[in-house]
Amino acid sequence: MDAASGSDGLLRKGKTLLRENNSLAALACFEKAYAIKKSPEVQSYLGLCIATERGRISEAESLCREAIDQDPANPQHYLNLGKIYLKVDRKTDCLDVLRKGLSVGADPEISELLQRIGMRKLPVFSFIPRGHFLNRYAGLMLSRLGLR
Repeated sequence: MDAASGSDGLLRKGKTLLRENNSLAALACFEKAYAIKKSPEVQSYLGLCIATERGRISEAESLCREAIDQDPANPQHYLNLGKIYLKVDRKTDCLDVLRKGLSVGADPEISELLQRIGMRKLPVFSFIPRGHFLNRYAGLMLSRLGLR
């Protein structure tokens, strides 16, 4: 078995483990694959697993950013970076990255995640800014009462 096929096999196995929500075992696969071959796809998935399992967000973000720089046409890299941002409540960054990923190529998983995150509702008082405390607290209260 040559290095490329070993790396590809580990990548496939890691993706399968990730789909089964076994991110710790997937992390081990991606680390081994990264040691063999530093491809953008492996970097992207490794970044996602590092953020999930170890909580090292800056390292994970830089791995995903490198993957995007090397292979900007792959929407999966944008999805993985978006998932990292979502884990640390950087929703605005997440939405920006996911939309950029959709503009690069259609990916049903990106569309599903965007739909799950949801769109913002209109402000309660449209004549004042969305961030104004009256809009924020009136919206929260109406939502909690089930009126919105």
